[in-house]
Amino acid sequence: MDPVVSVAGLRKSYGDRERLHGISFEVHAGEILGFLGTNGAGKTTTIEILEGYRPYNGGTVSVLGVDPAHATRSWRQRIGLVLQECELDPVYTVRETVTLFARYFRRPTDVAATLEAVGLSAKADDRVGQLSGGQKRRLDVAVGLVGDPEILFLDEPTTGLDPLARREMWTMIEGLRAAGKTIFLTTHYMDEAQHLADRIIILRAGEIAAAGTADELSATLGYRATVSFDAFADLDVDQLGAALGRALRVSESAVHFASPSVQADVAALLDWARDHDVQLANFQVIQPSLDDVFVHLAGDEARGAGEVDR
Repeated sequence: MDPVVSVAGLRKSYGDRERLHGISFEVHAGEILGFLGTNGAGKTTTIEILEGYRPYNGGTVSVLGVDPAHATRSWRQRIGLVLQECELDPVYTVRETVTLFARYFRRPTDVAATLEAVGLSAKADDRVGQLSGGQKRRLDVAVGLVGDPEILFLDEPTTGLDPLARREMWTMIEGLRAAGKTIFLTTHYMDEAQHLADRIIILRAGEIAAAGTADELSATLGYRATVSFDAFADLDVDQLGAALGRALRVSESAVHFASPSVQADVAALLDWARDHDVQLANFQVIQPSLDDVFVHLAGDEARGAGEVDR
């Protein structure tokens, strides 16, 4: 099956300054792609090119088999957009708003079904101005979905929402993936990308710095899980380290070691503790997070910018 989005050698310049330096990637049907990057990395430029709102200078771009630079009305009927900020008329009801946007499409979805999909059935007759922030964001998604798009561009869908509303939005997005929608997700929340995205692309200074699943990115950059427990009386760090085949370190009365193979290392540690009649207090396995990867890459970008300045 051909990819829903295919980008090869994409370049974009503003005057004599090149913003995108030949990036390439694909998005496959039915997946959520997390598209991340620091401010100024080129995320917005890339998204606007994919949506057909900005021309580009080099490379090839295909979205649903069409070059967005030559988009037709029929092509636009096949994509859905949820912008970072939407200003819907506060006077209309939720149902009236979605019905209005449905009229722009030749084959819209049923309005009631769309409201149910985003969890707004009970608010159908409430005015937009009466909705909470999370409910307004759900309405933004409903507007993006009512045309029954084959791909949905979600730009910062949970910015400004409280933790409960964010979790509810995550559940809704997962439901869209289960229904077969392809989603191009941008977010500044690393936990959100790690939770939702099937694959992740991190853009840095107009280039793709890393791509893969969250676990693959962590492994590629050398991040490993950390096993820790409280230090105990008569602990011989060197002896235990030799038994496990790991370099142990002690800090603030806790023992830590990096583990490239958590299951095997934990089994070996527990066997050792049993054989030596030791209770491991506050035993933890801490998996590397996407935050670690992103901060590492952002730090490289900042250091690189500093070197250029000098």
